[in-house]
Amino acid sequence: MAADQAQFQQLLVSLLSTDNDVRQQAEEAFNNLPRQVKVTHLLGNIHNGQQSEEARQMAAVLLRRLFTTDFLEFYKEIPTESQNQLLQQILLAVQLDVSPQLRRKICEVIAEAARNLIDEDGTNQWPDVLQFLFQCANSPTPQLQESALRIFSSVPSIFGNQEAQYMDLIKQMLAKSMDPSSDAEVRVQAVRAVGAFILHHDKEKESALYKHFGDMLPRMIVITGETIEAQDDQTLLKLLIDMTENCPKFLRPQLELIFEICMKVFSSQDFEDSWRHLVLEVMVSLAENAPAMVRKRAEKYVLALIPLVLQMMTDLDEDEDWSTADVVDDDHTDNNVIAESSLDRLACGLGGKTVLPHVMNALPAMLGHADWKHRFAALMAISAIGEGCHKQMEAMLDQVMSGVLVYLRDPHPRVRYAACNAIGQMSTDFAPTFEKKFHDQVIPGLLSLLDDVNNPRVQAHAGAALVNFSEDCPKNILTRYLDAIMTKLENILNSKFKELVEKGNKLVLEQVVTTIASVADTCEAEFVAYYDRLMPCLKFIIQNANSEEFRMLRGKTIECVSLIGLAVGQEKFIGDAGEIMDMLLKTHTEGDLPDDDPQTSYLITAWARMCKILGKQFEQYLPLVMGPVMRTASMKPEVAMLDNEEVEDIEGDVDWSFINLGEQQNFAIRTAGMDDKASACEMLVCYARELKEGFAEYSEEVVRQMVPMLKFYFHDGVRTAAAESLPYLLDCAKFKGPQYLEGMWLYICPELLKVINTEPEAEVQSELLNSLAKCIETLGPNCLNEDSMKQVLEIINKYLLEHFEKADKRYAARQEEDYDDGVEEELAEQDDTDVYILSKIVDITHALFMTNKAQFLPAFDQIAPHFVKLLDPSRPTADRQWGVCAFDDLIEFCGPACAPYQQYFLPALLQYVLDKSPEVRQAVAYGCGVLGQFGGEQFAVACATIIPLLVQVINDPKSREVENINATENAISAFSKILKYNKSALTNVDELIAVWFSWLPISEDPEEAAHIYGYLCDLIEGNHPVILGANNCNLPRIVSIIAEAFCTNVLEAKSPTGTRMLTIVKQIESNPDVMQACASTLSPEQQQAIQDAYRELANAPAN
Repeated sequence: MAADQAQFQQLLVSLLSTDNDVRQQAEEAFNNLPRQVKVTHLLGNIHNGQQSEEARQMAAVLLRRLFTTDFLEFYKEIPTESQNQLLQQILLAVQLDVSPQLRRKICEVIAEAARNLIDEDGTNQWPDVLQFLFQCANSPTPQLQESALRIFSSVPSIFGNQEAQYMDLIKQMLAKSMDPSSDAEVRVQAVRAVGAFILHHDKEKESALYKHFGDMLPRMIVITGETIEAQDDQTLLKLLIDMTENCPKFLRPQLELIFEICMKVFSSQDFEDSWRHLVLEVMVSLAENAPAMVRKRAEKYVLALIPLVLQMMTDLDEDEDWSTADVVDDDHTDNNVIAESSLDRLACGLGGKTVLPHVMNALPAMLGHADWKHRFAALMAISAIGEGCHKQMEAMLDQVMSGVLVYLRDPHPRVRYAACNAIGQMSTDFAPTFEKKFHDQVIPGLLSLLDDVNNPRVQAHAGAALVNFSEDCPKNILTRYLDAIMTKLENILNSKFKELVEKGNKLVLEQVVTTIASVADTCEAEFVAYYDRLMPCLKFIIQNANSEEFRMLRGKTIECVSLIGLAVGQEKFIGDAGEIMDMLLKTHTEGDLPDDDPQTSYLITAWARMCKILGKQFEQYLPLVMGPVMRTASMKPEVAMLDNEEVEDIEGDVDWSFINLGEQQNFAIRTAGMDDKASACEMLVCYARELKEGFAEYSEEVVRQMVPMLKFYFHDGVRTAAAESLPYLLDCAKFKGPQYLEGMWLYICPELLKVINTEPEAEVQSELLNSLAKCIETLGPNCLNEDSMKQVLEIINKYLLEHFEKADKRYAARQEEDYDDGVEEELAEQDDTDVYILSKIVDITHALFMTNKAQFLPAFDQIAPHFVKLLDPSRPTADRQWGVCAFDDLIEFCGPACAPYQQYFLPALLQYVLDKSPEVRQAVAYGCGVLGQFGGEQFAVACATIIPLLVQVINDPKSREVENINATENAISAFSKILKYNKSALTNVDELIAVWFSWLPISEDPEEAAHIYGYLCDLIEGNHPVILGANNCNLPRIVSIIAEAFCTNVLEAKSPTGTRMLTIVKQIESNPDVMQACASTLSPEQQQAIQDAYRELANAPAN
């Protein structure tokens, strides 16, 4: 045994070796030892006072790691006596006379064992550890007190299901440890323990816990303040940040003191930057996580903080090579970058009303400052606050822009760069208002900076700002400047291409290629004029920029070429398409690209664009394209479970993301490549949507890839694309026969229903619900078996219950003491999200009614009470709107079988047809129309009752205003349907037809236009005297109405109704005199519209 122990000691020494080979061999030898041998020797080495400190610490670390991964496995294998002995030995170890570092590591071993010995019911299977905790906490020895607190901090759940009965003892232990008479380190650990305990509890129980521990908060903040003052340990400050993120309400009573302490540090130059960054994080995190509380109780601190943040933004280095650097590498730990990000977060958290006035007050002095750093910081501040101060800033854009534009001509290149940055950011934040208002100043200003050849970084940034501006600029505005923009961009492309060949410089060239792509994307067909001049150069880059340093340039050029192709269309692009596809495919056929190659995402998205351009002709490339796309789509992320120390080792690595799971556990995922994976999934959606039958052969392979990715919780975009793909894949599967289609649905359905229940993100939830609705529509009646239908009803039930619960929570939030305008904005956003989800639930019931008709009614009965509740007058507008929509579907698709539900929907239709909300009126008007069309004779009296209400809606003086027009046209359509299908209870039909005729034309709603104009055709073809008038005197008006329908594109010439209307015009044309009289009343646009409609009809393919 002694020999074994000596051997093991030597192994520990080798594990600590700086020689990689020695250490690697030792790791292999250690990994090959049986678990029990490892545990025995590691524990022995911890207890062995003769061993070196370093080896004992290493033994404790290894034992803790072993406990983390394998504790229960080996613990269950050893006899009870050995179990007890093991646990006693690790408790004894912490009581040895050892260094503070080793004792800390032994505490982590105890904590890991304790964590593993709490069973699923919350029973702690190691009661001795609880007694040990209290004994140590009450021990006169500070080291043991500290150890108890460290163990408790690591496993705040240590009391398991006995926590409630121990609560007073726990509080007593922690309060005693924070007493001023306690040892300094004990006090620090006590604060850590309180923080960990509070953070461990879920938010549902927070109020009782906050109350119970509230009187300890002042001491916690005082002790935290002492550690900050001493500048020796950032642990408590980092804990405070954690608490601001997860339990800001607990901190409420001490909010002013927290800001006081943080402001003292942040405003002082006596503290190192790392301390100033942390206290800034505390204040910013509070602003983000408890904005109402900060606005109400800490506004005076915000007033003082914003100028200090702006001051920190001026902390920049003079760098002579900055403006000519070809490789840009911004350091995210620089003061100015941290300050800029903080200003952005403060604006988003606290809102424009609070932040904008303080920033605007400071800007004039900064913009007028002789030192370029102040001017730079002021312009970067304007960029930073746009998103958070959107509403308030939009109202003063003129004032802001007058302050920005002049700095495009500033003598200092970095100020010009910042002016480009502000313009680019505002182009995005305030689109399209910004583009419409400032195009005549912004485009010439940015074009002039594209000539700044001595400062390539400024030149490139002007190009980047032009991208942002082009993306959201209305086409009719950008095309006015197209010649000027393209002349400039072509010149730069040619000169920078030469520079690339001669010097290898690529920064500006990369940007110009992206800018050209963006301009082409917006200007579309107008871009044809520049195609022939640009394409040879772009193709040359793709063909020859093959070395590693040019990968990004080649990727961006691939993007540019595919966007130009999409802009100019197949006819122009087809001559180059084959050659370009061969170049793109060559990239992959010459060997797989590494995971981090930037070309991958550009290639994959370019292929999808090529698919859109080439349509069916793209099918020939699928065998070559699908391999790389599927490989990228099936990339598996690198994941790991790490403890806090291991996280610290790789925390700065931008390729990794961490989720703290509490109690020393962190989930780490390498995020590099995940965006490419999402892109690849989106491209598969594109192929399925565009190619249909041509993609059928791949549908099974792709569906087997997509369905498991509905649970890919590392990236929302992957799950969204997976959800979106399913209905399109079913469409493809139809071409392989009903059996194949059924098999695919049997594979999709259970998984889709499962994830809809567990998806955590609202944005993805809505995609999943939408996918389910579309799948049902695609598959048709009876696609859900009994079990699936039951699950769908459970989903609808769950989401509607949550909808009502969330509304109640928002109501409660409006009653809280911190409620203000900012909170209301936040609640309104939440409301929008909930309403969108509600609309997707109604899409599912729509799909079920549409496919199953009255057969769905027995199932609907199980969820009907929720929809009835939505109709209640006390519910918000959107609830009533979507409640009505659900019953509209019931009426439309179940016809006379809707009668048993009239007690719910009829009162709602009659009451809400005159509702203040246009959205509610539109839903109700549609319902009135389908009731007339499909409800049958039993609803004749109801339809007669509705008619005068519709007249009231349509004759309202504001009925044709933009916000009301759709509701009004739906009301006109409902009127048409009642007159056409359900007029038996009406006594004055001719009179009503005359009134109806006076409301034409309509111009907005193509779906309802088909009904309205269809009825008009019925009446004309039936020679109805009210419509034709005495001696056909209404013919000019009829022709004018028809012409206006085509002029406003509310009807297509080749649609059935459009064709009937053109036939009527042709009949009138057979009498030249009458037609002459009719034509004289038409505007030139209307006359042109009729000619275009004839042409469209003539060119329409014969059915």
